[in-house]
Amino acid sequence: MNLTSVKAIKQLLAEYQVKLSRGLGQNFLIDSRAIQKLLAAAQVGKEDTVLEIGPGIGTLTQELARRAKRVIAIEKDAKMVEILRETLAVYKNVEVIHADALTINPKFDPPAGGRNSKYKVVANLPYYITAPVIRKFLEATHQPQQMTIIIQKEVAQRICGKPPKMSILAVSVQVYATPKIISYTGKTSFFPQPMVDAAILQITPLLQPYAQDFHRFFTIVKAGFKQPRKQIVNNLSKELDLPRQKAEQWLLSNDVQPTRRAETLNIQDWIHLTKTW
Repeated sequence: MNLTSVKAIKQLLAEYQVKLSRGLGQNFLIDSRAIQKLLAAAQVGKEDTVLEIGPGIGTLTQELARRAKRVIAIEKDAKMVEILRETLAVYKNVEVIHADALTINPKFDPPAGGRNSKYKVVANLPYYITAPVIRKFLEATHQPQQMTIIIQKEVAQRICGKPPKMSILAVSVQVYATPKIISYTGKTSFFPQPMVDAAILQITPLLQPYAQDFHRFFTIVKAGFKQPRKQIVNNLSKELDLPRQKAEQWLLSNDVQPTRRAETLNIQDWIHLTKTW
């Protein structure tokens, strides 16, 4: 069965009496070129363990199974799990898990090659869980080697933002990893067609992560971005309950002008503020 064919998809959904859920972000990738670009970027090899989130009917899963040693597909929708049992039946290296990706623990027992074995995340990610999924895996004790995902174009651009257009999302990703947009793909590459275009985003965890108190780091970052259009001194003073003069001195001692906005600070600025708070 050609799982990039809209006709075939409709027949499959009708057979299993499935009504797609917009709330679960069920937009299937039907563009073969986009799939090949995603796979080329992910560089999945015969020794790789791959974690796929939101496999849907298994279009990408089949391609991953042909290339990887092991594929672990996490699907939240019970009806989709039933479909996956059919579309992936011939692939013995695929394990379908009915679960919420936001609640799983990314540790894989044998036959993955031993507990805490290396793995990659490759997925056409449901848009509504983009930020929490990325954060979950970057904060995990057992991080993936790499994440290669399809997400909303605008969100991918925000994640890759640089001063003076940083966002709290960009900071929360870039403190752990290096994000890179591989290419863009139009909304016509999906069925049903979403409202926005998409991007293939690759996120590579830093080889030498910044050593710091991340709880403190994000407390300061969230305070700084509380009202993004306001001067950073106002946000930090109010949210951290600091006298304005003390907040100004703290910023100036880290070469940050109090009149700047949070979006103009880079990762190192936030790290320096964390270490001197």
